[in-house]
Amino acid sequence: MAKQHKQFDKETSVLLIYTGGTIGMVENPQTGSLEPFNFEHLKEHVPELKELGHKITTIQFDPPLDSSEVGPESWIKMTKTIADNYHDYDGFVILHGTDTMAYTASALSFMLENLNKPVIVTGSQLPIGKVRTDGKENLITAIDIAAAKDNGDTVIREVCIYFQNDLLRGNRTRKINADYFSAFKSFNYPTLAHAGVDIKFNKEFIYHPDTVKPLKAHYQLDENIAVLKLLPGIPPQIVKGILSLPGLKGVVMETFGSGNAPCFDWFLDLLKEAVSRDIVIVNITQCCIGIVEMLRYDTGHKLSDVGVISGYDSTTESAATKLMYLFGQGLTANEVKEYMNCSLIGEITISE
Repeated sequence: MAKQHKQFDKETSVLLIYTGGTIGMVENPQTGSLEPFNFEHLKEHVPELKELGHKITTIQFDPPLDSSEVGPESWIKMTKTIADNYHDYDGFVILHGTDTMAYTASALSFMLENLNKPVIVTGSQLPIGKVRTDGKENLITAIDIAAAKDNGDTVIREVCIYFQNDLLRGNRTRKINADYFSAFKSFNYPTLAHAGVDIKFNKEFIYHPDTVKPLKAHYQLDENIAVLKLLPGIPPQIVKGILSLPGLKGVVMETFGSGNAPCFDWFLDLLKEAVSRDIVIVNITQCCIGIVEMLRYDTGHKLSDVGVISGYDSTTESAATKLMYLFGQGLTANEVKEYMNCSLIGEITISE
């Protein structure tokens, strides 16, 4: 595996965007409670940043967002912040709470069309003011990665998550652990870089656009998307209730194994009826690793016959935000299906 070592230009400028989350917390010495600190004084809390030599500017969301409350409105604000400052900085680092970080990274990967600069999303499991915090290392290395160049060219040109030594493609990543520092994993796509003594980039897996085009930021998302997770014995009224939601346009259906689901007549009839109403139903496996192959078993064939489409090896986070993005562009159901069967920014693996 070819690996590329980091190179840094001391004149590199990085915009640090603090949206909220544990990483930006410090302990109030009087009350002992955690509260966000002013990021204008970032170098006082992380003096190591002075040694990097990069020009670092900070923007702080007011008020900071709890990650459980992050959604389309927040993603639009992040996208606009990057678009408004796109020509002034070489790279961007977004500090974010961990709970919905994978959703944010996935959404931004679609909303920032033609991105040709690094957008690194990171955070921490412990506040940056704690002695054992993972926040300092995550922050410092994320900034270093955002500044990395190879022969003068930016190394990373996509939305990524950096956490606990690993750089991961944002729309391939899931949060897997609420307790350990290694909180994120990309199961179906290789790690883009690993930070040890040096930062080593796996160049062959990093996304590089075929042509450089101007950034095109998208600010329209359609929130009429639902997730239907199947379980053995799921009753008809639950499935019907979800598929009958007013205004529903897309469903991420989490199935078993390689894309299998019960083939009861009532179940297939409900799916078929929903598809007839132009609801796009995307088949995603509940397994962490693997790809949906709807034609492997008879059950998958029947799902395909009623109009369910494959989500390939997509994460739920990526499939859901991709549907929001596509419907937000005003596309028809058939057009959305076509784009769901394409890899827009490396979010799925399409077999030849």
